Amino acid sequence: MLAIEHYLGDAAMLVDRTNILRRTWQFLGHESQMPQAGNYLADVIGGAPVVVVRQEGRALAGFHNVCRHRAGALVADGSGHCEGAFTCRYHGWKYAFDGRLRNAVDFGKAPGFDPRDYGLFPIRVETWRGLVFVNLDLGAAPLADLVAPLDKHALPDFPLVERRTHHIRCNWKTYVENYLEGYHLPMVHPEFDQDIVVADYRIDIEGEVIFHSAPARDGSVNAGFWAWLWPNLAINTYRHGFMVERMTAVGHDETRLDYFYFFDPARSQELADMFVVSDRVTGQDKQICEEVHRNLCAGIYTGGVLSPKHEQSIAWFQDRVAQSVGAARPAKLLAEAS
Repeated sequence: MLAIEHYLGDAAMLVDRTNILRRTWQFLGHESQMPQAGNYLADVIGGAPVVVVRQEGRALAGFHNVCRHRAGALVADGSGHCEGAFTCRYHGWKYAFDGRLRNAVDFGKAPGFDPRDYGLFPIRVETWRGLVFVNLDLGAAPLADLVAPLDKHALPDFPLVERRTHHIRCNWKTYVENYLEGYHLPMVHPEFDQDIVVADYRIDIEGEVIFHSAPARDGSVNAGFWAWLWPNLAINTYRHGFMVERMTAVGHDETRLDYFYFFDPARSQELADMFVVSDRVTGQDKQICEEVHRNLCAGIYTGGVLSPKHEQSIAWFQDRVAQSVGAARPAKLLAEAS
């Protein structure tokens, strides 16, 4: 197991942001949310405000949502439209959608001031099947490397019909680890066995993607297939659509789940049924993860062991975290009995 201090305190959060969340591909939204030039999406990634905008030539460009003057925000978080340029909400500096400073209000030709030195700080932007990802590491490997194991799996071509947000009082890694195993299903989600065959739950690791699968029962809401991408994104499939789940680290003890639902809009009843199942499962996970975080904070737990049958994905995740932050490698998974 990872040392407990990796789940607690602001120092641990800073290490995660610096070494993991700002160096990996992070899901931001869908291209359909930015159909026209000047449309943008803005959010906070690894503690850093970012914005992605649709340029006149239809390409997407991404920047830190930080004015070079005195760190004002160019746009508010969320989605919106800028007519022709970014205008800082603090002092009105204007930037072209390629990041160049167009106008520093009332600076004129001040001695020693060159607008070319004050362009916006760029970030990487790439897309996969309409999903928009950003990476604050300009030298990162392409998104295609991360999603390659998913390319052989089809996703239904449905529109984004709903977005929901849930807050959980736990470290983001605690929630990820809960997501990565099916060991807890009989205890935490007993109703799952009505939808899928829990006894046949399977986990496979390919590259930096962890696949979960189980046979779906007749009439189930779930399609019996889930995929998790390093370090904090999941794609959950349903009979008539799919949901993209972003696990956002807000603080060392707070995780925000952002759910993006892509669904057949003609199936309103199935969509309603899916929301019931999704909300119930999230509520159950919220309770158990908050209890785990409380117990980690109590200082009694010192580290346990991982099941070779059910928790190989957690062993992989903890080892990947340790590599990223320069921590001692966790103890290996217990050997499975012959």
